[in-house]
Amino acid sequence: MTTDEQHIQAVALGRLLARPTPQPVGGAVSLGLQPLGLDAKRDALLYVPESYQASKPAPLVLMLHGAGGNAQGGLTPFLKLADAAGVILLAPSSSRQTWDVLFGQYGPDVTFIDSALAVTMSRYAIDPTRIAVEGFSDGASYALSIGITNGDLFTHVIAFSPGFMAPASQQGKPRIFISHGKSDNVLPINRCSRKVVPQLQNAGYDVLYQEFNGSHTVPPNIADSALTWFLAMQD
Repeated sequence: MTTDEQHIQAVALGRLLARPTPQPVGGAVSLGLQPLGLDAKRDALLYVPESYQASKPAPLVLMLHGAGGNAQGGLTPFLKLADAAGVILLAPSSSRQTWDVLFGQYGPDVTFIDSALAVTMSRYAIDPTRIAVEGFSDGASYALSIGITNGDLFTHVIAFSPGFMAPASQQGKPRIFISHGKSDNVLPINRCSRKVVPQLQNAGYDVLYQEFNGSHTVPPNIADSALTWFLAMQD
């Protein structure tokens, strides 16, 4: 099987091939908010905290927006927290209104995310024991789906108000954080998280689940709780 054939097969299975490199490319690196420049029509945004040092691998969070959103919106839950936490954030835009698996199968978004991860990991030192995929709404459903499918890459999955999950396979055992508003009228909690969480627990996943009094949103205290959980689990 050629490399191209392997890649095509991996994409169809929702598999990401990018991995942190022991020795990222040396030289000066950009800090702060920046586009990756991968696509003229859609792109990924990267946020690198001011405290980043190549000698100290940083945690990485892949951030996935909700339906109709974009990379900028994808960054929202953790952007104000990134500097204090020392976390690198990577937020791609979906190829269509939402992520590919919600249209029935994995495809262009897996390819684009893999490219964005590969570029990020080639430029910056990433801690392989602290790589999370996070998402809100449709992005949360996608985070659960690719997070479980790629649990040998992602150590943590953070899903804010997910609707469902559709992993192509189960790889590894990432820890999972899920939150949901009790008054959510977009993705009602009873048919979404209250069904997803027991399924994950029955499958043997370590799940931290938080319900809150609110609607279809990510309250600041929930975002802070999730990021604190992500970092503290490695102690």
